[in-house]
Amino acid sequence: MASDNECKDAANSSSLPQNVYKDPDDGRQRFLLELEFVQCLANPTYINYLAQNRYFEDEAFIGYLKYLQYWQRAEYMKFIMYPHCLFFLELLQNANFRSAMAHPANKELAHKQQFYYWKNYRNNRLKHILPRSLPEPAAPPPASVAPLPPMPPATIAATTTPSPALSPMQYGMPSVSGVAKNDMRNSGIDRRKRKNLTELT
Repeated sequence: MASDNECKDAANSSSLPQNVYKDPDDGRQRFLLELEFVQCLANPTYINYLAQNRYFEDEAFIGYLKYLQYWQRAEYMKFIMYPHCLFFLELLQNANFRSAMAHPANKELAHKQQFYYWKNYRNNRLKHILPRSLPEPAAPPPASVAPLPPMPPATIAATTTPSPALSPMQYGMPSVSGVAKNDMRNSGIDRRKRKNLTELT
């Protein structure tokens, strides 16, 4: 009988987990760490770093990248600030992309493509959102309007000289410098030499 009780106790103790891990912050720390890592994937330089340091050769790391695909679901996607990370996370599932990102030229290509996407995103989006107006038909010129006769050259005064066009830098400044010619700030003497000259006098 004692052996039957011992077997029952052993069966009960083996079915109940002894050390149940209780996360102190209910998974908040893990959530933030995974969010930060996923958002780092928006940087092609970081992906290049991972490839050059052979992280993509580790099967556990590739499994972790597959696990992180849950960030593409709507309930998690709303926390992401850099949406390109989801695109790169999807590309990282391909072994050819992982091996190609080890080369600096591919990193630069991805970085340039990302830059051009950001640069032209608004204009490209507006092309698809805003309705296009229909082209207006060209109106024929009215036949009753006579062309203006050319101006005779005698009406132009030959004594006037054209004034030089002001550069944009001259509009806010007076034409004559506000600093006097004998002022020390306008002299060609170096500041250190000027200090020695003032001590001598």
